[in-house]
Amino acid sequence: MSAIDRRYDIDWLRVIAIGLLLVYHASITVQSWGFFLGFITNSTPWDSLWFPMAMLNVWRIPLLFFISGMGVYFAIQNKNWKQLLQERAKRILVPFIFGILLIVPIQVFISRWYYHQGESYSPDPAHLWFLGNIFIYVLLLLPLFLYLKRNERFIARLRAVLGSPFCLLIVVACFIIEALILDPAVYALYAMTGHGFFLGLLAFFFGFCFILGGAPFWKMLLRWRWLFLTIAVALYVYRLLQVQMRVPNIQLVIESNAWIFSILAFGHRYLNHPGPALRYLSQAAYPVYIIHMICLNLTSALIFPLDMDVRLKFALILLFTIALCFIVYEFAIRRASFVRVFFGLKA
Repeated sequence: MSAIDRRYDIDWLRVIAIGLLLVYHASITVQSWGFFLGFITNSTPWDSLWFPMAMLNVWRIPLLFFISGMGVYFAIQNKNWKQLLQERAKRILVPFIFGILLIVPIQVFISRWYYHQGESYSPDPAHLWFLGNIFIYVLLLLPLFLYLKRNERFIARLRAVLGSPFCLLIVVACFIIEALILDPAVYALYAMTGHGFFLGLLAFFFGFCFILGGAPFWKMLLRWRWLFLTIAVALYVYRLLQVQMRVPNIQLVIESNAWIFSILAFGHRYLNHPGPALRYLSQAAYPVYIIHMICLNLTSALIFPLDMDVRLKFALILLFTIALCFIVYEFAIRRASFVRVFFGLKA
């Protein structure tokens, strides 16, 4: 993809989404239920932190699926299907397998050591489940994507449809149908669930279509961005006022998509520009995503035994986790050609 064609806002949103994932996971360490998800947690929880976490929870993972589908559109512009599969296998499948066999067992070992549970080798997808889903989506949808890319009549019709805000009703309706059919007990439980798989498949497909739709779609998003944001905020506030924030899944679908449409719109408006920070962070985001749970468990194991306020502990854990992630990236991954391959980077 040439610099002229590159969508820097998409790159920025991917970096921001992965950054929010790190913040979200750090937040779980100060929730009373975090232990049951395999996190090292503080003895005293910070329950009120859940309120902003709950806002992020309904759109942070779906947004990454949308962005991943957008990335495939750009990747197939200068690659045939064999080249794309080879590139995605190196960038996604190799880090996925490497992470299951080495990265996740290390983070599990740290947790078991902290809780005196004994040593064991525990290969598991854990937080890397997202990579496995993305690779499957590429295998499933690549033939369709290549066909749509060559079908000029379909592209013309798609751009005409996506130029209207009513097209988003079709998008939201598809996610509502998915939620009604699978009826997840917890809508935001995406990891290694059927609900997460099919929601991700829809988001991946529509992400591709949003870029294929071209300028009319993005102009429409910009025109209606404040409406999307208003809907998202209103539904979130309504959810805050309910007992245990429980609302029907259909409402969560609408809120999730409203957040995503507004984020895509505001990102396109304010983030579509290059820079040295983006160049560095865009390359670092993927390795940081892969290793962040090791760094989080290490900092949690060191800080949580200390006698200090839980809010200060959270701030220190977040700060030191981010710092440790970038130290490992800079000195153990980025500069080592052989190691880079296992973290989705070019050798």
